Amino acid sequence: MRLDEYIDDLSPDEEARKRQLAGEKSYEILDYVEGAKERFESVKSGDSLYGATAPSVFVGRSSYPNVSAGILSPVGDEEDAENFATSGNWYDRGLGVENVLQYRTGLLNSRRSADVNVNDVWDGFVGVQREVALADRPVNVELGLSDTPQFDPDAFANPAANAPTGPNATAESADLAENPHVPRAVEKTLEDDDWQAQGAMTYLYRRGLDVYDINRVLSVGGLGQGENRRLVPTRWSITAVDDTVGQFLRGQIRDERSIDTVEVHVNEYMGNRYWVVLAPGTWEFELVEMKSPGSIWNPDPQGDLWMASASEGYEGRTGYVEETAGAYYAARLGVLEHLRDRGRQAKALVLREVSDDYWAPVGVWQVRESVRNAFDPDAAYLDQPDDHGEAETFHDAVREITPHLPVSLNALRRKSTMISGIQADLSSFS
Repeated sequence: MRLDEYIDDLSPDEEARKRQLAGEKSYEILDYVEGAKERFESVKSGDSLYGATAPSVFVGRSSYPNVSAGILSPVGDEEDAENFATSGNWYDRGLGVENVLQYRTGLLNSRRSADVNVNDVWDGFVGVQREVALADRPVNVELGLSDTPQFDPDAFANPAANAPTGPNATAESADLAENPHVPRAVEKTLEDDDWQAQGAMTYLYRRGLDVYDINRVLSVGGLGQGENRRLVPTRWSITAVDDTVGQFLRGQIRDERSIDTVEVHVNEYMGNRYWVVLAPGTWEFELVEMKSPGSIWNPDPQGDLWMASASEGYEGRTGYVEETAGAYYAARLGVLEHLRDRGRQAKALVLREVSDDYWAPVGVWQVRESVRNAFDPDAAYLDQPDDHGEAETFHDAVREITPHLPVSLNALRRKSTMISGIQADLSSFS
């Protein structure tokens, strides 16, 4: 489909789109906050949460190498525990921002301080936390708390730039109430303590574990050579897994043939619109972010649009991305998975526009899933009959996209390495 025809059909009814995303799973935020507050206030100091069902874990980064090790469990929604764990299922279910915040703030973080060196630690609280993380389904645990969880409704209704979390409580003890089910591939990486973490991560990915599962295993020191096995703060482990798997996939496509035509794929989710441009040539990648005034990272509604970018060439990157941070590795992963599945390589540009509808941060998972699904012909944006548009050249594609962005072509040229070579005309300076 010609790109101009494809773009002409991208005229969404924004309110209808929001209703579609949230669907029947959206409820009134204030009602949820009040209900959550009552549930957490029922958990008192000295209580033992017998049968608490833990779908995930959390490792903090403050005071490293003495970190906060936590077991996450819903209070009052134990039968729905699996849905509280971050995964691509949230995208498939069309959850909105408010739904994700309900899941995030609905998890009690039972935690205690721990040293990051955990090579042979399989007993006590940290041992139970590690068992929970290695399992492929929620685990019933018994948690003993030494204080009462504190729930702050204002932190939910007015989230800051960091993804909101539920209340914390200090845990005196933790015991397994059942034997966790651990996938055989994970057991193999645990048993081989001569295996470097990067190789173990790619092994698990090749065995069918998604990055969400690998992240949990890495965060509790389940990967790497024995003496190097440590708790890894959750925020660091997410980026480490996306980056490591991305490097593996880049190696998979580096000798593949190039795609033949310029393609433009589009997706929109949670007030974020993604334009993914693939062009013939050897591997290059760039992410350009445009964050509108009033969005979560650019909160002043009267301020200027904020832009960030990061890129890499055929050989990849050697340093961490600062401006776009984890979003870079998450978006790159989605593009590389698509090219790997096609057995092709390409130059790839991802343009991310963040509108003021993105009123609270939900995490880089939504970047990863939005880019992954931009290529899905069964989930084409707004049910378009074609899953992408085509242009004669990369420059033509960018010129046709630019009128639909909140910035001029000249502004893109100043920020983007890949776009900088495009000739601008006088209208681009507006």
